[in-house]
Amino acid sequence: MEHKNLANEVVDESRARQIADNVRRALDRVATAEAEAGREMGSVRLLAATKTRDVGEILAAIDAGVRMIGENRPQEIVAKAPGLAKRLAERGFALGADSSVAEPVEHIPFHLIGQLQSNKIGKVLPSVDAIESVDSIELAEKIARRAVARGITVGMLLEVNESGEDSKSGCPPSHAIDLAQRIGAMGGLELQGLMTIGAHVDDERVIRSGFAHLRRTRDLILDSGAEGTGHCVELSMGMSQDMELAIAEGATIVRVGTAIFGARDFI
Repeated sequence: MEHKNLANEVVDESRARQIADNVRRALDRVATAEAEAGREMGSVRLLAATKTRDVGEILAAIDAGVRMIGENRPQEIVAKAPGLAKRLAERGFALGADSSVAEPVEHIPFHLIGQLQSNKIGKVLPSVDAIESVDSIELAEKIARRAVARGITVGMLLEVNESGEDSKSGCPPSHAIDLAQRIGAMGGLELQGLMTIGAHVDDERVIRSGFAHLRRTRDLILDSGAEGTGHCVELSMGMSQDMELAIAEGATIVRVGTAIFGARDFI
């Protein structure tokens, strides 16, 4: 199979319209879930998970109202970031850590939401402004050293394996508070919150229980008053299939891919 050109910036009209319609439906789902949970409108941000999507498709989503994007693979960040940053600058936006746009109308946060190997840190730091998939103190320390050397501050979410499933990454819930406090004290990093992936089961009570536990953990971290934990407010949890459950339990970011772009392209 021929590999997809992830740097492609052209999307045909029908595909752009399909993505735009999907974005509107996803935003409506978020708004409805906020209302049903009694939460303030706009308290939850929709992050478009853009794994295997090219620049043109991502721009179509942003043109339709997406204001946060997340990539799973460092190599895809390298392939897409230059074209995305250029095209967004033409629209008056700044992407992630890009500071080349003078007085941007709006900043589009660019997150790494997939696993990061230490030898790829240097590839993502020029582009992303937050890494959601940190699950060990060793990885956090390596990112911190790179950030300090570059004279930048990188946002960080601690990934917690609330479901306990072996197939999922993330630190054990019992370690989360200690790790968060240690990360918060590191130079070059800003602890912004916690991330988890919902349990892969049909029982909504089990899924909600994991999300609720992450919220309680976040609250305990904030209540601790430990150095560098004052900005630990984000709860990145919930995806296309379970975003309503996550919003009901306090999510501030939901990571949505297939509900926006359709079935994933495998490359």
